[in-house]
Amino acid sequence: MENVLICIMGTRMPARINTPDPARMATSLVEWFSQHGRDYPWRRTRDPYAILVSEIMLQQTQIATVLGRGYYARWLEQFPDFQTLASAGENAVLKAWEGLGYYRRARNLHCLAKSVLEQHGGVFPQSHAAILALPGIGPYTAGAVASFAFGQAQPIVDGNIARVLARIHNDATPVDSTAGTKRLWERAKALVDATADPRSLNSALMELGQTHCTPTKPACELCPVRDQCRSTQPESLPVKQARQEITAVTERVIFMRTSQGVLLEQETGKRRTGLWKLPALPSAHEDKPPPVLLKTQYGITRYKVTLWVHEPHDSQVPWPGTHRFITFDELESTPMPTPYRHALRQLLQRGEFRLDA
Repeated sequence: MENVLICIMGTRMPARINTPDPARMATSLVEWFSQHGRDYPWRRTRDPYAILVSEIMLQQTQIATVLGRGYYARWLEQFPDFQTLASAGENAVLKAWEGLGYYRRARNLHCLAKSVLEQHGGVFPQSHAAILALPGIGPYTAGAVASFAFGQAQPIVDGNIARVLARIHNDATPVDSTAGTKRLWERAKALVDATADPRSLNSALMELGQTHCTPTKPACELCPVRDQCRSTQPESLPVKQARQEITAVTERVIFMRTSQGVLLEQETGKRRTGLWKLPALPSAHEDKPPPVLLKTQYGITRYKVTLWVHEPHDSQVPWPGTHRFITFDELESTPMPTPYRHALRQLLQRGEFRLDA
């Protein structure tokens, strides 16, 4: 192996200029994971359902939230298998998901459970192609379930793995570009093909990104594949394409409380279909809105939303079919986006009050 000496912050360090060897890397990673891998409940099972639930929950959500706040355990207690989930009503599914956000994940999981029952007799398919054909399943999730549940040599690439592979290969190609994505999957495939234990290999790559090869201050001296890593400035990698700017959005809704309960509107858009929220203020009243009861803010993806809650513009108007009064006893069990849940609780606890808009 050929080495050269470079100077980084006054320290002479060896820089590897050879191409990383997949077989050596895979062996080192699997050995390291066997000693240092963290104990998560989804790593104690080969049940494809339990593994699938963890993977879907961990999309866009941190492990600390999924485990620390009990979402994973509660879900499996309420919906322990595909049949139970498929038989559940959408309201129950969305309520169990409440607080995790990105509710399309819950609806896709619900739809997937029905597909497993209808198309596969309740048995999750082992074929990678069949897994990929299930609703809401993309290449990452298909590879994760295939490798973690069935031990198949299927690659996976998430944010942690992308960072690890970009640094090991010292590759500044944007990881979210077409070329960058293609290289990452090719390199991940080379690694799983080089091991007899794809389950541990994929887990090790994720673990390395979570614990040592972190976005800032990576612990390179503890890395099990440091002799293979070509990066001399790991914190500069991975490179991503220019980020979209945060867009400010204003939402105006009304709060109407009567003896029947609180008026809510069921969402029909793609993002929150089936959930209930405070009704939107009709556009005809936006230029001259009613008095404000509450102002709050929340963020979602690339949007910063200012939520204005107004007094009702007219308590006598006929409401469309998507609106109905939810009794006070039903409110807590009604699936609702977290920002609206917080606003509604404030209004109910503190009573109606005015705030100048």
